[in-house]
Amino acid sequence: MQTESISADLVIIGGGVGGCAAAIAALESGASVILTEEYRWIGGQFTSQCVPPDENPMVESVGSTLRYRQFRRKIQQSYRDHFPLTVEARQHHALNPGNGNVSDLCANPEIPLRVLQDWFAPYRFSGKLRILTETKPVSTVVKDDCVQEVTVLSTVGDRAYLLKGHYFLDGSELGDLIAISGTEYRAGAEAHSETGEPSAPERADPLNHQAASVCFAMDWSPDTDNVGPTPANYEKWRNFLPEMTPPWPGRQFSWMASHPHQENAPVRRYLFNHPKSTGHDTSLWYFRRILDKTNFVPDFFPSDITSVNWPQIDFLGGSLFEVPEEQAKANLAAARNYSRCFFHWMQTEAPRDDESGYGYPELRLRGDLTGDTPDGLAMAPYIREGRRIVAEFTVLEQHVASRFREGRGAESFDDSVGIGWYPIDLHPTTRGLNYRDWDTDPFQIPMGALIPVRMRNLLPAGKNLGVTHITNGCYRLHPIEWNIGEAAGLLAVAAIREKSAPHEIYKDKTLRDRFRWELHRKQRIPLEWPRIFSRKDFSPQIR
Repeated sequence: MQTESISADLVIIGGGVGGCAAAIAALESGASVILTEEYRWIGGQFTSQCVPPDENPMVESVGSTLRYRQFRRKIQQSYRDHFPLTVEARQHHALNPGNGNVSDLCANPEIPLRVLQDWFAPYRFSGKLRILTETKPVSTVVKDDCVQEVTVLSTVGDRAYLLKGHYFLDGSELGDLIAISGTEYRAGAEAHSETGEPSAPERADPLNHQAASVCFAMDWSPDTDNVGPTPANYEKWRNFLPEMTPPWPGRQFSWMASHPHQENAPVRRYLFNHPKSTGHDTSLWYFRRILDKTNFVPDFFPSDITSVNWPQIDFLGGSLFEVPEEQAKANLAAARNYSRCFFHWMQTEAPRDDESGYGYPELRLRGDLTGDTPDGLAMAPYIREGRRIVAEFTVLEQHVASRFREGRGAESFDDSVGIGWYPIDLHPTTRGLNYRDWDTDPFQIPMGALIPVRMRNLLPAGKNLGVTHITNGCYRLHPIEWNIGEAAGLLAVAAIREKSAPHEIYKDKTLRDRFRWELHRKQRIPLEWPRIFSRKDFSPQIR
């Protein structure tokens, strides 16, 4: 096996949303970066996972970092530059290519990928950045609580890379670097006795994970029959009855599901819409639609394109981490098979909205838009929850949940390195807990949640910061993960400049305040929500 040794100021393991944000911030601050990614596409949720962003209503003004807003605008501009938009769509300042309900920016996953690649291009050409896609970390060398090097292996060839740097960031979906470096971490649900969270269980359960989902894109081709061979295990999955507390309303392959915001009451959805509905409130098609054909000149696109990330594909058949490697691989394969079976069910057995029969053979998989995988699905699974560092400070339910704040707003942190806002949105878990969904007040990202209790040169760059199983449910979304990554990348750069480890910056008020001043004044990262706002002023409508 050929081994190449590479070094940089920062080594970022995982090129998802937070990893890319960390790399951009560090590069623009003058650092050199090595960025690795398990899949062929960088960008994580935006790209390889085919998940349009879940965002707060103020994301284009006070609710995100400057770089995140730049990223969104670059995506919109790409459509203006390269697509035949209508005059109205082209002139819309907040162009939403898909007009999906979930976000004001629903786009084809290839577009954010290209934006990121273009953003990185000057740094790659100059030698400041090395991107290693289709690689996985397999081992580390750690000395005196510092990572010395990380070895990553190519997943498509006989090649290894030995990576060295001053600081190592974990931007992976599952916390891969955290695990192999021996960094203290938590997984699954913590016990009430550990966190004091009112909603935590009596006993900890490291295997109680929110379901992962393998998403896919599809369009509509009238008067055609696109039904392919019946997938393996179809009968097993079409008859699958989730064992849930509270109960799930029947089979998972159904238009009936638990309503996350109404105490899991059964709710009937429709592929397109209830025949008597005048809006899109009952529709799954419009929820995460990534291309609205009416945004483009007539007849250019024969169909809308939508991304399927619905309750019906939440995979409850096993965990993707904290189990033996072969079991994790088998569970991922089963999750992919499960999503493929659900698509077949929609084509062949799903009740039609107008009650005229069963099955929508007109549906077509658009795997050509999600990386041309053999099964036509997204390259990577959408991971809602992975490993989380044991941090100097852990964000708890009682810090952010509205029902415990009594109108005071979320806990205020004088070490804040950013902000976020989303409900505590916990999907059904691998241990049979149904949806749990609680409002939060607009909250902050405390620096202490980025500082491991022991390791000196390793930082989290995503949802693997110091949160719990519960608060992960509100810290895992695109703009928040981006902010975490940016802050982590800039903290590593500051540590190099100050010649002080991140935990020293955190504990020294002078250094901490200087770093936070830089975040706010130079990097344009908001550290607190404007005082005039509260949850009641702009409550999220779509979650």
